[in-house]
Amino acid sequence: MAHVDPATPTLRRNLGLLQATALNMIDMVGIGPFVTLPLVMGFMGPYFLLAWLVGAGLAIVDGLIWSELGAAHPEAGGSYRFLKLAYGEHKWGRLMSFLYVWQTLVQAPLVVASGAIGFAQYFGYLVPLTAWWQPKLVSGITVLALIALLYRRIEDIGRLGVMLWFGVLGLMGWLIFGGITHSEHTVAWMPTGGFSALPGILLSAAMGQAAVKTIYSYLGYYNVCHLGAEVKEPHKLIPRSIFLSILGIMALYLLLNWSVGTVIPWQEAQHSEFIVSTFVEKIYGATAAKLATALVLWVAFASLFAVLLGYSRIPYAAAADGEFLPLFAKVHPTKRFPHVSLLILGGVGFVFSLLFRLGEVISAILAMRILVQFVGQAIGLVLLRRRRGTAHLPFRMPLYPLPVIVAVVVWLGVFWSTGATFMLSGLAVIAAGIVAFLLWSRQQKRWPFAE
Repeated sequence: MAHVDPATPTLRRNLGLLQATALNMIDMVGIGPFVTLPLVMGFMGPYFLLAWLVGAGLAIVDGLIWSELGAAHPEAGGSYRFLKLAYGEHKWGRLMSFLYVWQTLVQAPLVVASGAIGFAQYFGYLVPLTAWWQPKLVSGITVLALIALLYRRIEDIGRLGVMLWFGVLGLMGWLIFGGITHSEHTVAWMPTGGFSALPGILLSAAMGQAAVKTIYSYLGYYNVCHLGAEVKEPHKLIPRSIFLSILGIMALYLLLNWSVGTVIPWQEAQHSEFIVSTFVEKIYGATAAKLATALVLWVAFASLFAVLLGYSRIPYAAAADGEFLPLFAKVHPTKRFPHVSLLILGGVGFVFSLLFRLGEVISAILAMRILVQFVGQAIGLVLLRRRRGTAHLPFRMPLYPLPVIVAVVVWLGVFWSTGATFMLSGLAVIAAGIVAFLLWSRQQKRWPFAE
C-alpha cells in the first residue's frame, strides 16, 4: 500500500507519443554506438552488421514483454512495479522489486557516469585534455548540467527531449548521407557461405562478445515505462513508443555502420578511438569533423538527459509505495517531479564520473541488470498471466510464450558472454541487496519478519 500523504503533489500525465518516443530514442542513442562500433568490428570482422541485427532482435522480443507490462500497469518506476506485482506485493515481490531499486542506486549513477566519461573522451577531440584531471572536470560538469536541466516540470522536459531528439536525427542523417554519397568499399550483409554459415557465426564466442556491445547500445527502448505515470493514454502510447523507437534506432544503427564500413574498411575502423570524427574528416575535412564531434557530444548529452530522467522515477516509486527510504518519495511542491531522487542519483553519478573509466562499466552494467530486471521480469509476466489471465490486458504479445522463452534464453547467453568477473560482480550486488532487504524488513517488521 502506498504511504504517500493525499496532500502530496502527484505526477502529471502530460507526455504524448512524440515526446515519449523521442525520450526513448535519445536514451538509446548515447555515446554507446559511437564507442562500440569499432569494438564490434574488431570482434566480428566483415560480418559486423549481423551483431547489430542480433541486438535489434533481442530488443524487439524484449520490447513485447515491456509493452504488455507497461500498457497494463502504467505507473512510475517501470520494472519496480512490474516485479512487485508479478511475484506478489507482500512477499517475494517485495524482495524482487527491492533488488531492482537497490541495483538502480548503483547502476543508474554508473550509466550516467559512463555516458559522461564518454562525453569527456570525445570532447578531447575538440580540446586536448592532457592533464589527468581535465577529463574528470568535463565529465563532472556534464552531470551537473544534466541535473540543472532536469530540475523542472515534465511538460518542459518533454519539449526539451524533442529538441534534443532532432539533434540525434540530424547527426545520424548526416553520417548516413555521407556514406551513401562517398561509398568506396562493399559491406557484407550476409556471410560468404549464405544462410548455411549463419548458425556457426551466431553461436560463436565472437558474436557473444559483440552482442554485449550492441545490446548495450540498444538499451533504453523501455524508458517510457519508467515514466508510465506521466504518459497520456498509456495503454496505447507505451507499446507504440517502444516499437517506434526500436525500429527507428535499428534502421539508424544499421545504416550508420554500413556507411562507416563503406568509407573506412573495418580493418582500419576497428582501431579508431574517434570513429565518427575520422569518418567525417576523411569525407569532408577537419572542420566538418569538429562539427560532427560537437554533434556526437550533443547526442551523448541528450541520451544522459533521458537516462537520468527515467531512473530518477524508480526510487521515487518504491519510496511512495512504502518500500524504500521515505526521503525518495518527496515531490517538488510546484514543479511536481521527484526532485530528491533526481538530486541523489545525479549526485552519486557525479562522484562516479570522477572515479571510473568507460571500459570498466559497460559489461558490468549489463551483467548487473540481466538476472533481476530482464530475466526476472520475463518470468514475472508468465506468473501474472497465470494469476490474472489476459482479458484485462490492453496489449497482448503475439505468439506467447515464445517471445518470453527466447528473451530468457538470449539474456542468459548475454549474461554468460560478459565473462566470469562481471557475472560475479552482478551476483555480488544481488547478494548485498538481499542482505539490505532483510535488514530493512526486520527493522520494518515486515515479511519475512512479520509478527
